Amino acid sequence: MKLSFRRRLISVGVAIGALTLVGAGIGTAQASTAQHSRPASVKPTVVLVHGAWADGSSWDKVAAKLQHDGYRVVTPPNLLSGVANDAASLRAYLDTITGPVVLVGHSYGGMVITNAALGDKQVKALVYVDAYIPDQHDTVYSLTSAVPGSVFAAEASTVFDQVAIPGGDPHYPNLYVKPSVFGKAFADKSIPAKDVAVLAARQRPLAYSALVEESGEPAWRTIPSWSVIGKQDAVIPAAQQIAMSKRAKAHTVEINAPHLSMVTDAGAVTNQIEAAAKATN
Repeated sequence: MKLSFRRRLISVGVAIGALTLVGAGIGTAQASTAQHSRPASVKPTVVLVHGAWADGSSWDKVAAKLQHDGYRVVTPPNLLSGVANDAASLRAYLDTITGPVVLVGHSYGGMVITNAALGDKQVKALVYVDAYIPDQHDTVYSLTSAVPGSVFAAEASTVFDQVAIPGGDPHYPNLYVKPSVFGKAFADKSIPAKDVAVLAARQRPLAYSALVEESGEPAWRTIPSWSVIGKQDAVIPAAQQIAMSKRAKAHTVEINAPHLSMVTDAGAVTNQIEAAAKATN
């Protein structure tokens, strides 16, 4: 009986020792794996900034595609009150985001992101979608009229309905695009007339001061940029977009689209945004 008991103790000891060795092996393997594995790269947050006479819904198709591909997407409101104030508001929003950012602007949103991103180390890429890419001292008006072809390079009273801002300077009213001009400026036959009518009906006004306020030092001098150029754009002619993109040394793609390319060609716009995002990793 004593011999049998001793044998049992030996057997248990051997078993415990074997488990200890196996456990040590597992621990070593895990440590080895941990040492040689690399942490997965973090996808940047994509911040989509809408243009004048619009709201964040203009990005809905692109936002859905980006989210499907695993990106965090936010579309903060653009105040449309003037370049400096709008850029400061966006910068305050960017300061709440942790981690890398790809900052995207459409149309007037390009003016805003160019100023908001200056000196922001979290912003790894700028993407301009049928957008203004201003240099210092440029204005929306000067860039719009730089080459022929823009619907808005005309007397303001012929393209805009003007509404006074209560308590504001009467010379700097809010501007709404006339319904008769809206479709010519923003859309083409790829957007049904009934949808264009809805967009015109719910447009948000742009302060006149936003057209004539000078842009500051551009963030694209220090942050890599990408652009999407709609060759049928009637707001910012393609020739002007190409000139601005070259000046900013942007990675450029040209597509056969109107000013609202993120609505008519969401896939192409998304691809360019994701190209910028992947380049930040």
